[in-house]
Amino acid sequence: MSGRIFHAPFLSTNPGFEFKGVVERHEKKAAAHYPGITSYNSVEELLQDEEIELVIVNTPNFTHFDLAMQALRAGKHVLIEKPAAATSAEVKLMFDLGRKMNRHVMIYQNRRWDSDFLSVKEIIEGGKLGELVEVHFRYDRYKPILSPKKFKETKDTPANGLVYDLGPHIIDNAIALFGRPLSFDKVTAVHREGSEVVDYFNFRLSYPNQLNVYLTSGLLIAEAPPGFVVHGSLGSFVKGRSDVQETQLDGGMLPTDADYGIEPEGSEGKLVIVGVDSQKNIEWIKSPRGNYNGLFDAAYHTIRNNALFPVTEEHISWQLELIES
Repeated sequence: MSGRIFHAPFLSTNPGFEFKGVVERHEKKAAAHYPGITSYNSVEELLQDEEIELVIVNTPNFTHFDLAMQALRAGKHVLIEKPAAATSAEVKLMFDLGRKMNRHVMIYQNRRWDSDFLSVKEIIEGGKLGELVEVHFRYDRYKPILSPKKFKETKDTPANGLVYDLGPHIIDNAIALFGRPLSFDKVTAVHREGSEVVDYFNFRLSYPNQLNVYLTSGLLIAEAPPGFVVHGSLGSFVKGRSDVQETQLDGGMLPTDADYGIEPEGSEGKLVIVGVDSQKNIEWIKSPRGNYNGLFDAAYHTIRNNALFPVTEEHISWQLELIES
């Protein structure tokens, strides 16, 4: 699913890339959508292809570290789906090997390019809310039935559970906006019947000036609250999770389509500013266009021009500190 939705449409349309091939060990499906690509029977076969410069690792979480290390040893740049690895120690080993091999290690944190997050980012960085007081980011689902993919539901499998699944998205959102917290608290729980792995979490991140940032996710949230709530000294901003890219890509829309990444009418965020007369002034804010091509453009410039990839090694190390705590 990850390759079909989040990677192939961009590799095939972004002029900075040539989509060479994909590993398909069982069913050969990719060529039906991308004629002319190579279908490799194994990772080893792909890594032996000297034409390939960049390998995208979008396999199950517990395989990310080993496959990324294999690709780096083969002299390839790597773009790794979140979570980067199971531990911060593994993350350090990957980046150290990347430096040794003179190859780039990049982590796929696509939610930085969601329209809803971009809207929140603009409001915060524009200073419209004054000094921030309290921030809530949520990413919820209602999935009471355990996944049929056993590795996702087994406690002995590394990098399992909701903290490793949806956690990287909202933790990275917080780090992208506010940096490393001064301190944090973490609560996890297991609620689904028969579950072995965490299916609820809440972090409280403490930042300078007594700013508290709360990150929450659960798999038994039938009526999800807004994904983003930001309170400041001058007002508040409330924004639902309204990015349409995943739905559009899953339906076959390409990033080159004129309607790609544009939120539908009625998805606007609510900005409430309190004036000097204590009256609330309400404005509905339309989001910027979401576009995951921003991540692929960044990967291109990192590889070709040695630019700094926006999701840095420090960002990922801080993220794993929270996740594995």
